[in-house]
Amino acid sequence: MAPCSLAVCMVMVLMVALAPGAVDGSSRRLFGQTNGAVAAPAYGICSSVVAVHGYKCQEIDVTTDDGFILSVQRIPKGRNGRGGSGKGKPPVIIQHGVLVDGAIWLLNSADKNLPFILADNGFDVWIVNTRGTRFSRRHTSMDPRSSNFWNWSWDELVAHDLPAVFNYVYGQTRQKINYVGHSLGTLLALASLSQGKLVNQVKSVALLSPVAYLSHMSTPLGVVGARTFAGEITKTFGLAEFDPKGKPVDLLVDYLCASPGVYCYDLMAALTGKNCCLNASTVDLFLDHEPQSTSTKTLVHLSQIVRNGVLAKYDYGRLDYNFMQYGSISPPRYDLSKIPKNLPMFISYGGQDALSDERDVLRLLDQLKSHNVGKLEVDFIKEYAHADFIMAINAKDLVYNKVTAFFKKQH
Repeated sequence: MAPCSLAVCMVMVLMVALAPGAVDGSSRRLFGQTNGAVAAPAYGICSSVVAVHGYKCQEIDVTTDDGFILSVQRIPKGRNGRGGSGKGKPPVIIQHGVLVDGAIWLLNSADKNLPFILADNGFDVWIVNTRGTRFSRRHTSMDPRSSNFWNWSWDELVAHDLPAVFNYVYGQTRQKINYVGHSLGTLLALASLSQGKLVNQVKSVALLSPVAYLSHMSTPLGVVGARTFAGEITKTFGLAEFDPKGKPVDLLVDYLCASPGVYCYDLMAALTGKNCCLNASTVDLFLDHEPQSTSTKTLVHLSQIVRNGVLAKYDYGRLDYNFMQYGSISPPRYDLSKIPKNLPMFISYGGQDALSDERDVLRLLDQLKSHNVGKLEVDFIKEYAHADFIMAINAKDLVYNKVTAFFKKQH
Protein backbone atom coordinates (compact mmCIF):
# COMPACT_ATOMS: atom_id res chain seq x y z
CA MET A 1 0.00 0.00 0.00
CA ALA A 2 1.11 3.58 -0.59
CA PRO A 3 1.79 5.94 2.33
CA CYS A 4 -1.16 8.20 2.92
CA SER A 5 0.53 11.58 2.74
CA LEU A 6 -2.29 13.48 1.03
CA ALA A 7 -4.82 11.85 3.32
CA VAL A 8 -3.02 13.19 6.34
CA CYS A 9 -2.56 16.55 4.68
CA MET A 10 -6.21 17.00 3.95
CA VAL A 11 -7.08 15.93 7.46
CA MET A 12 -4.58 18.34 9.00
CA VAL A 13 -6.17 21.44 7.55
CA LEU A 14 -9.58 20.30 8.73
CA MET A 15 -8.57 18.90 12.07
CA VAL A 16 -8.70 22.33 13.68
CA ALA A 17 -12.37 21.45 14.03
CA LEU A 18 -11.33 18.92 16.65
CA ALA A 19 -10.26 21.65 19.02
CA PRO A 20 -12.60 21.98 22.02
CA GLY A 21 -15.48 24.27 21.16
CA ALA A 22 -14.75 24.35 17.42
CA VAL A 23 -18.00 22.55 16.71
CA ASP A 24 -20.37 24.01 19.23
CA GLY A 25 -23.98 23.29 20.06
CA SER A 26 -25.38 25.87 17.66
CA SER A 27 -23.62 24.38 14.66
CA ARG A 28 -24.78 20.89 15.59
CA ARG A 29 -28.35 22.15 15.80
CA LEU A 30 -27.89 23.77 12.41
CA PHE A 31 -26.64 20.72 10.56
CA GLY A 32 -27.03 17.76 12.89
CA GLN A 33 -24.68 14.94 13.84
CA THR A 34 -22.92 12.80 11.29
CA ASN A 35 -22.61 9.47 13.08
CA GLY A 36 -25.07 6.63 12.68
CA ALA A 37 -27.84 5.90 10.24
CA VAL A 38 -29.42 8.98 8.73
CA ALA A 39 -32.92 9.22 7.31
CA ALA A 40 -33.91 11.85 4.79
CA PRO A 41 -33.15 15.16 6.59
CA ALA A 42 -36.02 17.47 7.46
CA TYR A 43 -33.74 20.42 6.75
CA GLY A 44 -30.51 20.92 4.92
CA ILE A 45 -28.25 23.30 3.07
CA CYS A 46 -31.17 25.07 1.36
CA SER A 47 -32.87 26.18 4.55
CA SER A 48 -29.66 26.72 6.49
CA VAL A 49 -27.41 28.74 4.18
CA VAL A 50 -29.27 29.47 0.93
CA ALA A 51 -32.86 30.55 1.58
CA VAL A 52 -31.72 32.87 4.40
CA HIS A 53 -30.11 35.01 1.70
CA GLY A 54 -33.31 35.31 -0.32
CA TYR A 55 -32.63 32.66 -2.97
CA LYS A 56 -35.06 29.98 -4.08
CA CYS A 57 -33.61 26.55 -3.37
CA GLN A 58 -34.72 22.95 -3.84
CA GLU A 59 -33.45 19.92 -1.93
CA ILE A 60 -33.15 16.98 -4.33
CA ASP A 61 -32.15 13.35 -3.87
CA VAL A 62 -30.14 11.70 -6.65
CA THR A 63 -29.58 7.93 -6.38
CA THR A 64 -26.46 6.42 -7.92
CA ASP A 65 -26.53 3.12 -9.76
CA ASP A 66 -24.78 1.51 -6.78
CA GLY A 67 -27.45 2.72 -4.36
CA PHE A 68 -26.04 5.82 -2.68
CA ILE A 69 -28.52 8.65 -2.19
CA LEU A 70 -26.84 12.00 -2.83
CA SER A 71 -28.08 15.34 -1.58
CA VAL A 72 -28.18 18.01 -4.29
CA GLN A 73 -29.28 21.63 -3.95
CA ARG A 74 -30.75 23.47 -6.92
CA ILE A 75 -30.74 27.28 -7.07
CA PRO A 76 -32.84 27.89 -10.20
CA LYS A 77 -32.66 31.68 -10.27
CA GLY A 78 -31.03 34.69 -8.71
CA ARG A 79 -32.12 36.73 -5.74
CA ASN A 80 -35.15 38.93 -6.36
CA GLY A 81 -35.45 37.59 -9.89
CA ARG A 82 -31.92 38.56 -10.95
CA GLY A 83 -30.60 36.58 -13.89
CA GLY A 84 -34.09 35.94 -15.26
CA SER A 85 -36.52 33.20 -14.37
CA GLY A 86 -37.42 31.67 -17.72
CA LYS A 87 -36.87 28.07 -18.73
CA GLY A 88 -33.82 27.09 -20.70
CA LYS A 89 -31.27 28.70 -18.39
CA PRO A 90 -27.82 27.08 -18.72
CA PRO A 91 -27.16 24.58 -15.92
CA VAL A 92 -24.00 24.52 -13.78
CA ILE A 93 -22.92 21.64 -11.49
CA ILE A 94 -20.64 22.66 -8.61
CA GLN A 95 -18.51 19.94 -6.98
CA HIS A 96 -16.59 20.31 -3.70
CA GLY A 97 -13.36 18.64 -2.62
CA VAL A 98 -12.54 15.94 -0.07
CA LEU A 99 -13.60 16.10 3.61
CA VAL A 100 -16.05 18.96 3.03
CA ASP A 101 -19.53 19.24 1.50
CA GLY A 102 -21.49 21.65 -0.66
CA ALA A 103 -21.81 24.21 2.14
CA ILE A 104 -18.13 25.07 1.61
CA TRP A 105 -19.19 27.25 -1.36
CA LEU A 106 -21.55 29.32 0.81
CA LEU A 107 -19.47 30.62 3.73
CA ASN A 108 -18.89 34.22 2.64
CA SER A 109 -21.49 36.97 2.27
CA ALA A 110 -24.03 36.29 -0.49
CA ASP A 111 -22.41 38.63 -3.01
CA LYS A 112 -19.10 36.76 -2.71
CA ASN A 113 -20.32 33.13 -3.00
CA LEU A 114 -19.90 31.41 -6.37
CA PRO A 115 -23.31 29.65 -6.48
CA PHE A 116 -25.13 32.93 -5.86
CA ILE A 117 -22.99 34.82 -8.35
CA LEU A 118 -23.79 32.27 -11.03
CA ALA A 119 -27.50 32.29 -10.19
CA ASP A 120 -27.60 36.09 -10.35
CA ASN A 121 -25.95 35.88 -13.77
CA GLY A 122 -28.64 33.68 -15.27
CA PHE A 123 -27.40 30.16 -14.53
CA ASP A 124 -29.37 27.22 -13.13
CA VAL A 125 -27.09 26.12 -10.27
CA TRP A 126 -26.80 22.58 -8.86
CA ILE A 127 -24.60 21.97 -5.77
CA VAL A 128 -23.42 18.38 -5.20
CA ASN A 129 -22.74 16.66 -1.88
CA THR A 130 -20.52 13.59 -2.26
CA ARG A 131 -21.43 10.25 -0.67
CA GLY A 132 -20.53 10.05 3.02
CA THR A 133 -21.00 13.75 3.75
CA ARG A 134 -23.62 14.85 6.26
CA PHE A 135 -26.67 14.86 3.96
CA SER A 136 -25.46 12.07 1.67
CA ARG A 137 -25.08 9.37 4.33
CA ARG A 138 -27.91 7.31 2.90
CA HIS A 139 -28.16 4.19 0.77
CA THR A 140 -30.99 2.11 -0.62
CA SER A 141 -29.92 -0.90 1.46
CA MET A 142 -26.77 -0.20 3.53
CA ASP A 143 -26.37 1.58 6.86
CA PRO A 144 -23.51 4.10 7.30
CA ARG A 145 -22.58 2.29 10.52
CA SER A 146 -21.57 -0.68 8.37
CA SER A 147 -18.05 -0.89 6.94
CA ASN A 148 -19.55 -1.97 3.61
CA PHE A 149 -21.10 1.48 3.27
CA TRP A 150 -17.56 2.94 3.15
CA ASN A 151 -15.99 0.42 0.76
CA TRP A 152 -15.20 2.85 -2.04
CA SER A 153 -12.50 5.18 -3.24
CA TRP A 154 -12.67 8.20 -5.53
CA ASP A 155 -12.82 5.71 -8.44
CA GLU A 156 -16.43 5.10 -7.43
CA LEU A 157 -17.12 8.84 -7.40
CA VAL A 158 -15.90 8.92 -11.00
CA ALA A 159 -17.85 5.80 -11.99
CA HIS A 160 -21.11 6.41 -10.11
CA ASP A 161 -21.60 9.75 -8.34
CA LEU A 162 -20.66 12.18 -11.08
CA PRO A 163 -22.54 10.32 -13.85
CA ALA A 164 -25.66 10.06 -11.64
CA VAL A 165 -25.76 13.80 -11.03
CA PHE A 166 -25.03 14.64 -14.67
CA ASN A 167 -27.75 12.25 -15.84
CA TYR A 168 -30.26 13.77 -13.44
CA VAL A 169 -29.47 17.39 -14.31
CA TYR A 170 -29.43 16.65 -18.02
CA GLY A 171 -32.75 14.84 -17.70
CA GLN A 172 -34.28 17.85 -15.96
CA THR A 173 -32.84 20.57 -18.18
CA ARG A 174 -32.21 18.85 -21.53
CA GLN A 175 -29.17 21.07 -21.92
CA LYS A 176 -25.44 20.50 -21.89
CA ILE A 177 -23.95 21.28 -18.50
CA ASN A 178 -21.20 23.58 -17.25
CA TYR A 179 -19.10 22.22 -14.40
CA VAL A 180 -17.06 23.80 -11.60
CA GLY A 181 -14.77 21.70 -9.41
CA HIS A 182 -12.29 22.51 -6.65
CA SER A 183 -9.45 20.21 -5.58
CA LEU A 184 -10.85 16.64 -5.61
CA GLY A 185 -13.75 17.99 -7.63
CA THR A 186 -11.29 18.75 -10.42
CA LEU A 187 -9.78 15.27 -10.25
CA LEU A 188 -13.20 13.64 -10.64
CA ALA A 189 -13.89 15.64 -13.79
CA LEU A 190 -10.47 15.03 -15.32
CA ALA A 191 -10.62 11.29 -14.66
CA SER A 192 -14.18 11.03 -15.97
CA LEU A 193 -13.48 12.96 -19.16
CA SER A 194 -10.31 10.97 -19.82
CA GLN A 195 -12.47 7.83 -19.96
CA GLY A 196 -15.04 9.33 -22.28
CA LYS A 197 -17.62 9.80 -19.53
CA LEU A 198 -19.83 12.90 -19.46
CA VAL A 199 -18.54 14.10 -22.85
CA ASN A 200 -21.99 14.09 -24.44
CA GLN A 201 -23.50 16.06 -21.55
CA VAL A 202 -20.82 18.57 -20.60
CA LYS A 203 -20.64 22.06 -22.13
CA SER A 204 -17.52 23.40 -20.43
CA VAL A 205 -15.49 22.93 -17.24
CA ALA A 206 -13.82 25.27 -14.76
CA LEU A 207 -11.14 23.68 -12.58
CA LEU A 208 -10.04 25.63 -9.51
CA SER A 209 -6.81 24.61 -7.78
CA PRO A 210 -6.67 21.42 -9.89
CA VAL A 211 -5.47 18.12 -8.47
CA ALA A 212 -4.10 15.59 -10.93
CA TYR A 213 -0.42 15.16 -10.06
CA LEU A 214 0.92 15.70 -6.54
CA SER A 215 4.64 15.04 -6.78
CA HIS A 216 5.60 18.53 -5.58
CA MET A 217 3.22 18.84 -2.65
CA SER A 218 5.34 20.89 -0.27
CA THR A 219 3.66 20.83 3.12
CA PRO A 220 5.80 19.47 6.00
CA LEU A 221 2.69 17.70 7.31
CA GLY A 222 2.59 15.68 4.11
CA VAL A 223 6.19 14.59 4.54
CA VAL A 224 5.54 13.46 8.11
CA GLY A 225 2.34 11.73 7.02
CA ALA A 226 4.23 9.81 4.36
CA ARG A 227 6.75 8.58 6.89
CA THR A 228 4.04 7.32 9.25
CA PHE A 229 1.97 5.48 6.63
CA ALA A 230 -1.03 7.06 8.32
CA GLY A 231 -3.69 5.97 5.86
CA GLU A 232 -2.69 2.35 6.14
CA ILE A 233 -2.60 2.60 9.94
CA THR A 234 -6.21 3.71 10.07
CA LYS A 235 -7.24 1.14 7.47
CA THR A 236 -5.42 -1.65 9.30
CA PHE A 237 -7.35 -0.90 12.47
CA GLY A 238 -10.63 -1.28 10.65
CA LEU A 239 -11.57 2.38 10.20
CA ALA A 240 -13.52 2.15 6.97
CA GLU A 241 -15.03 5.57 7.66
CA PHE A 242 -12.49 8.35 8.09
CA ASP A 243 -14.26 10.64 10.55
CA PRO A 244 -12.21 13.81 11.23
CA LYS A 245 -14.27 14.39 14.37
CA GLY A 246 -13.49 10.92 15.75
CA LYS A 247 -11.08 10.08 18.54
CA PRO A 248 -8.73 7.83 16.48
CA VAL A 249 -8.03 10.65 14.04
CA ASP A 250 -7.62 13.09 16.94
CA LEU A 251 -4.90 10.87 18.41
CA LEU A 252 -3.21 10.59 15.01
CA VAL A 253 -3.11 14.36 14.67
CA ASP A 254 -1.60 14.74 18.13
CA TYR A 255 1.14 12.33 17.12
CA LEU A 256 1.92 14.08 13.85
CA CYS A 257 1.90 17.54 15.40
CA ALA A 258 4.55 16.38 17.86
CA SER A 259 6.94 15.59 15.01
CA PRO A 260 10.06 17.78 14.65
CA GLY A 261 9.60 20.64 12.21
CA VAL A 262 5.80 20.44 12.20
CA TYR A 263 4.02 23.42 13.74
CA CYS A 264 0.30 23.01 14.18
CA TYR A 265 -0.50 26.47 15.48
CA ASP A 266 -1.61 27.35 11.93
CA LEU A 267 -2.73 24.13 10.29
CA MET A 268 -4.36 25.92 7.37
CA ALA A 269 -1.10 27.54 6.29
CA ALA A 270 0.97 24.46 7.16
CA LEU A 271 -1.09 22.38 4.77
CA THR A 272 -2.44 24.52 1.96
CA GLY A 273 0.23 27.18 1.85
CA LYS A 274 -0.29 30.69 3.15
CA ASN A 275 -3.78 31.71 2.05
CA CYS A 276 -3.73 35.41 1.38
CA CYS A 277 -7.30 36.48 1.69
CA LEU A 278 -9.40 34.60 4.23
CA ASN A 279 -11.80 36.53 6.42
CA ALA A 280 -11.75 35.50 10.09
CA SER A 281 -15.53 35.17 10.24
CA THR A 282 -15.45 32.90 7.16
CA VAL A 283 -12.87 30.67 8.83
CA ASP A 284 -15.09 30.53 11.92
CA LEU A 285 -18.01 29.36 9.77
CA PHE A 286 -15.73 26.80 8.15
CA LEU A 287 -14.86 25.42 11.57
CA ASP A 288 -18.54 25.32 12.51
CA HIS A 289 -19.73 23.43 9.42
CA GLU A 290 -16.77 21.26 8.41
CA PRO A 291 -15.05 18.77 8.18
CA GLN A 292 -17.01 15.84 6.78
CA SER A 293 -16.39 12.11 6.76
CA THR A 294 -15.09 10.24 3.77
CA SER A 295 -13.88 6.69 3.23
CA THR A 296 -10.40 5.81 4.40
CA LYS A 297 -10.00 4.05 1.07
CA THR A 298 -10.43 7.36 -0.74
CA LEU A 299 -7.64 8.95 1.28
CA VAL A 300 -5.36 5.98 0.70
CA HIS A 301 -6.10 6.23 -3.02
CA LEU A 302 -5.25 9.92 -3.06
CA SER A 303 -1.99 9.20 -1.30
CA GLN A 304 -1.03 6.74 -4.04
CA ILE A 305 -0.87 9.67 -6.48
CA VAL A 306 1.70 11.29 -4.22
CA ARG A 307 3.97 8.29 -3.95
CA ASN A 308 3.63 6.84 -7.43
CA GLY A 309 3.57 10.07 -9.40
CA VAL A 310 0.89 8.74 -11.75
CA LEU A 311 -2.87 9.07 -11.97
CA ALA A 312 -4.29 5.57 -11.77
CA LYS A 313 -7.13 3.56 -10.30
CA TYR A 314 -6.95 2.25 -6.76
CA ASP A 315 -3.98 -0.02 -6.09
CA TYR A 316 -4.98 -2.93 -3.85
CA GLY A 317 -1.35 -3.55 -2.96
CA ARG A 318 -1.40 -7.18 -4.10
CA LEU A 319 -0.89 -8.40 -7.64
CA ASP A 320 -3.62 -11.02 -7.36
CA TYR A 321 -6.16 -8.51 -6.02
CA ASN A 322 -5.35 -6.06 -8.80
CA PHE A 323 -5.64 -8.81 -11.39
CA MET A 324 -9.04 -9.89 -10.08
CA GLN A 325 -10.27 -6.31 -10.19
CA TYR A 326 -8.67 -5.04 -13.39
CA GLY A 327 -7.36 -8.05 -15.31
CA SER A 328 -3.83 -6.71 -14.86
CA ILE A 329 -1.28 -6.76 -12.05
CA SER A 330 -1.20 -2.97 -11.83
CA PRO A 331 -4.16 -0.58 -11.82
CA PRO A 332 -5.04 1.11 -15.14
CA ARG A 333 -4.02 4.73 -15.54
CA TYR A 334 -6.26 7.67 -16.31
CA ASP A 335 -4.84 9.13 -19.54
CA LEU A 336 -5.60 12.84 -19.41
CA SER A 337 -4.39 13.34 -22.98
CA LYS A 338 -7.63 11.63 -24.05
CA ILE A 339 -9.79 14.47 -22.74
CA PRO A 340 -11.67 15.83 -25.78
CA LYS A 341 -9.54 18.55 -27.36
CA ASN A 342 -12.50 20.70 -28.28
CA LEU A 343 -13.92 20.86 -24.74
CA PRO A 344 -13.81 24.42 -23.36
CA MET A 345 -11.71 24.39 -20.18
CA PHE A 346 -10.83 27.10 -17.67
CA ILE A 347 -8.03 26.29 -15.21
CA SER A 348 -7.09 28.59 -12.32
CA TYR A 349 -4.23 27.85 -9.93
CA GLY A 350 -2.21 29.65 -7.26
CA GLY A 351 1.43 30.42 -6.69
CA GLN A 352 1.27 29.76 -2.94
CA ASP A 353 -0.64 26.46 -3.10
CA ALA A 354 1.20 23.75 -1.17
CA LEU A 355 -1.19 21.02 -2.32
CA SER A 356 -1.78 21.87 -5.97
CA ASP A 357 1.77 23.03 -6.60
CA GLU A 358 2.26 25.06 -9.77
CA ARG A 359 4.82 22.54 -11.07
CA ASP A 360 2.22 19.78 -10.87
CA VAL A 361 -0.34 22.00 -12.56
CA LEU A 362 2.17 22.65 -15.36
CA ARG A 363 2.48 18.89 -15.76
CA LEU A 364 -1.30 18.71 -16.10
CA LEU A 365 -1.22 21.49 -18.68
CA ASP A 366 1.42 19.57 -20.61
CA GLN A 367 -1.09 16.71 -20.87
CA LEU A 368 -3.49 19.22 -22.42
CA LYS A 369 -0.98 20.79 -24.81
CA SER A 370 -2.84 19.45 -27.85
CA HIS A 371 -6.06 21.15 -26.82
CA ASN A 372 -7.69 23.13 -29.61
CA VAL A 373 -6.63 26.75 -29.90
CA GLY A 374 -8.99 29.00 -27.97
CA LYS A 375 -10.57 26.14 -25.99
CA LEU A 376 -8.23 26.24 -22.99
CA GLU A 377 -7.96 29.30 -20.73
CA VAL A 378 -5.35 29.29 -17.96
CA ASP A 379 -5.34 31.72 -15.05
CA PHE A 380 -2.49 32.03 -12.54
CA ILE A 381 -2.96 33.93 -9.27
CA LYS A 382 0.43 34.42 -7.68
CA GLU A 383 -0.80 35.19 -4.15
CA TYR A 384 -3.44 32.42 -3.89
CA ALA A 385 -3.16 29.16 -1.94
CA HIS A 386 -5.53 26.20 -1.92
CA ALA A 387 -8.37 27.50 0.27
CA ASP A 388 -8.41 30.98 -1.29
CA PHE A 389 -10.26 29.63 -4.33
CA ILE A 390 -13.37 28.83 -2.28
CA MET A 391 -13.09 31.10 0.77
CA ALA A 392 -11.15 34.25 -0.15
CA ILE A 393 -12.95 37.56 0.27
CA ASN A 394 -11.67 38.69 -3.15
CA ALA A 395 -12.35 35.42 -5.01
CA LYS A 396 -15.30 37.09 -6.76
CA ASP A 397 -13.01 39.60 -8.44
CA LEU A 398 -10.04 37.31 -9.03
CA VAL A 399 -11.77 34.02 -9.88
CA TYR A 400 -15.57 33.88 -9.95
CA ASN A 401 -16.16 36.74 -12.39
CA LYS A 402 -13.73 35.04 -14.77
CA VAL A 403 -15.55 31.71 -14.40
CA THR A 404 -18.88 33.40 -15.06
CA ALA A 405 -17.55 35.19 -18.13
CA PHE A 406 -16.00 31.95 -19.41
CA PHE A 407 -19.29 30.08 -19.13
CA LYS A 408 -21.18 32.90 -20.82
CA LYS A 409 -18.84 32.71 -23.80
CA GLN A 410 -19.87 29.10 -24.38
CA HIS A 411 -23.57 29.97 -24.82
